[in-house]
Parts: sequence; structure tokens; C-alpha cells
Amino acid sequence: MATHTADPAAVERALSVLCDSALDPIVEMVLLARDGAYEAHAPDGSVRFERQVTDGPVHDWTFREVEVRGRNPLGDQARDRFAPLAEELANRFPHRTDNAYPFAYEQVAQLFDHPAAPDLCVIHTSAHHWASLGGHIGEHGSLASVQCRAPFIISGCGAARLGMTDLPAQLVDVAPTVLALLGLDPTGGTGLDGRHREDAHLLAQDGDVLAELLDPRERPEVVVGFLLDGCNPNVLYDMAASGEAPNVARLMAEGSTLRNGIVSSLPTVTLPNHTTILTGRHPGHHGILHNAWWDRSVQEQVVTNSPATWVSAMDPLLPGTDSIHAAIRRAEPDAFTASVNEPADPGAVYSTFDLMRRGVRVPFPSSAEGLPHTTEMFVRPVKDYATFTQVDHHGVTQAVDLIGGRHLDTDYPTPRFLWVNFALTDSAFHEGGPHSEIARASVRDTDGRIGEVLDALDRRGVLERTAVFLCADHGMEESQPGVDGDWSPALRDAGLDVRDEAFGFLYLDPTVGAGG
Repeated sequence: MATHTADPAAVERALSVLCDSALDPIVEMVLLARDGAYEAHAPDGSVRFERQVTDGPVHDWTFREVEVRGRNPLGDQARDRFAPLAEELANRFPHRTDNAYPFAYEQVAQLFDHPAAPDLCVIHTSAHHWASLGGHIGEHGSLASVQCRAPFIISGCGAARLGMTDLPAQLVDVAPTVLALLGLDPTGGTGLDGRHREDAHLLAQDGDVLAELLDPRERPEVVVGFLLDGCNPNVLYDMAASGEAPNVARLMAEGSTLRNGIVSSLPTVTLPNHTTILTGRHPGHHGILHNAWWDRSVQEQVVTNSPATWVSAMDPLLPGTDSIHAAIRRAEPDAFTASVNEPADPGAVYSTFDLMRRGVRVPFPSSAEGLPHTTEMFVRPVKDYATFTQVDHHGVTQAVDLIGGRHLDTDYPTPRFLWVNFALTDSAFHEGGPHSEIARASVRDTDGRIGEVLDALDRRGVLERTAVFLCADHGMEESQPGVDGDWSPALRDAGLDVRDEAFGFLYLDPTVGAGG
């Protein structure tokens, strides 16, 4: 747990402001850690709970509720709320009393393990519309059901064929599952509870192998991971079923799909969860705490999810953090692993962002117009759609070249692990919301690009010996225009000196150093 302790009087004053009825439409709850326990406060109730290390061989945490006043804001942790798509559409902008928060106690506890954790973490309501940030219809970042759930599909060689399954899972489970899928033996490491665990595949591992999703009778030679940034699982699965995403449907038909999605880590935003997928650790443990936060120890803002900082985004990784790439190379020193268009690239042999760090000029399309798998009707009117269409086309070009064995005049062996990050879906789901035509267009375009990569594997003669998994870093939920505004003016009016990072990480005394 973070060692910094905020002024108790300031904390109480801030809670009073944030849980006041005036902010009820935009503040779902407020989270904090103090005096060795964790708290969640909402306008209609609060809970205080403690974390305990599990006795015995299971490397996990258990939680004990110390005090509940009124309604427990985190009491409903159902994983299946508002799924499938019809249920989500019937429950737009759910109220806190109808919402659910899967794995909530673990999510809260891990966040406050980071040395730069905020004094208060504000969770916005499902309806909250960030008009001041450009008026995106689609939003995420919350603990709540729709925003925290990402799709997860695993298919091909070594994957069990379960169809739709209700298996519970978190993004921290992906890395150890991939390493087990490849047939790598556990090497031992530190578990979620801080103790040594012999069954760990990573040097530090918060998650567990999702063994039910694996077929131990087969071991793939290649594993390919696709990330569809910000993709709502209900929408993706519905489009696969309707024939709009045939390549995704093919993966689903030949493997297993988590019906209720896979739960991302708090905060449910981009770079923390890209890093979680690839390291098997929560943000509070791997060190990429948010897209932006405040480092009291050096009195500086840290920004990771920005074009200006992507090349250095992994600099704040905490010691001991491992990765899929590094674990594969420890077991198989000659293995080739590749990270395409992914800032979270520690340990990768080939990385787009490593090329950029070294000043290697990578050819980039000059325009989105005329590119394959591009919905032209959105290219000119929506700048971000055009930009990320170019980015994703650039990514597919790299992936296809690497599978083919030659890229930028360099020869490469077949990848043991290939990671491909697609960004268009996040941009489009933000722009129009998850139920919009622009969102569905982005899925269709991305599905076509996935097909190109699968075709390249087929041409190389390795498709039958390849496992593929598809996931996202978080979900996406429709917000409600008109339910906007923020909490900063009310906090200022109460005389509080607050630094608000990434719209929800509140530092009540930002000039005080760590441990001050």
C-alpha cells in the first residue's frame, strides 16, 4: 500500500464535496486507502475493507469487510451484468444501484499499491459525458461492468474448443496463459500476494493460467495476439454472429470465447492495460499507473499515452516486472518475438517503437484514402479515423512482412510470439459510441486486417500450427450528452488544493513528497 498519507481533514472535506447530491449525475463513487484499509464512498453508502494474504498454496488475496454504511458501493460484483448486446442496449446509462463491479476489491487494492497512487480515485458514472474533452460519445475508465469488460477469444492449435464459456478471467491472466499455451514450464516467481510461487511463468505474476481454455494435447509453434483497442465485447460478438466480422467469427468457431468478457485492471484505460496484458501484473504493480499521473517524489507529471511519449512510455516500469517476450526468450534464447505498433514492448526482439527509438525510418502511408479495409465515408470527415486507419494499415504491413520473413531489408525467422495492436476501434468507439455505425465500420475494417495476417500465416505454411488470441484493453460504454461537467470547481469552492490527473486521480497535497 502506498505510504503517502493525505491530510485527514482534507480527505473528509473532499469526500463531502464529491458525494454530495450536486455531483450525483457524474460521480459514481470515490476510492481511497487509509490506515491499512480501503474505502469506497458513494452518495448512498460506503464500505471499508481490509486485504489479507491467503494461507496455504493459493497465491491470492482475500478481503474482509470492516464496515458498511448504507449501500455497499462495491457489493455487486456480478460478471454478467448487461451482456449480451441486447441487455446492454436495454440498460443504457445504468444507475449505480443497477451496476456491477467485477473483481472490485482486488482492483481497488492493487491500485493503491503503487507509490504514486492518488489520494482519491474518482469513478465517473456510466452516463458521464466528457464534453470538455471533445464530446466523445463512447467512454471508459470506470470499474463498472460495460467499461471494464474487454472481449477475449482464443483459437487454433492448442486452444480448447469450448465455444461460448462463462469462465471468469482478468487481463492479468493473459500472459501466464500464453506462456502455458506455448508449452513453457513454470520457472517460479512472485505472486499477487508477494510470496514466491513455484507455478509462476513470469518473474512477477498477478494472474493465473486459464487452463480450461487450453488443449494440452497440442502445442503451437506460433502464437499471435491481436489487440482491438477499446472494443466493446457485446458489439464484437454480435457483429461476428451477424456475419459482419467473418474473420473474428472464424476464430470464435474454432476456439473459445469468454461470453462475459475479460476484466481489465483499474484504471480501465489504454496503456496501463496494454502493459497488464503483456506483463501479467496490475497497473499498481507494473508501474504504468494511468495514461497520466503525478509523481510526488520528483514533483512531475508523468504522461505515457501520448504520441510525444509513446517511445518512452515504459520508462516508469517498476523493478521486477516481466513480460511475455522476456519469458519466452529466457526459455528459448533464439526465439524471435515481435511487437507491432505497441508502446508496451519490453523484451521484444522486433518492436516498432524500438525502431523509432533508434532513429530507423519506417515507411508510413501518406494518406488513408484508397487503403484496403478502409471505410471511405469516415476518412475525410473524421480526422482520427483517417489517422488510425493509416496506423493500423502500417501495422498490418509490418506483421505480414515479419511472418513472410523479410521486413525493411532484414530477414527474420518465423515469430514464436507476434503481438499486433490495432488502434482504429478505440478512436471510432469513442467518436460515435459503441453502438454507432462508425464503431461498426472500425470493426469491419479491423476484421479485414486480421484476415490479412491470417492469410500471411497460411502462405508461410504455419497457420495450422498457430494459436491466435484476440482481446482488448478495456470496454467502451455510451455516455449521455448533457450529463457533463466535472468536480474540480466544487473542490476549489471548498478551498481544496487539488491536482486532478487524467480526470479522476486526485492529489490533495501535490507539493508534498512521497511519504510526506
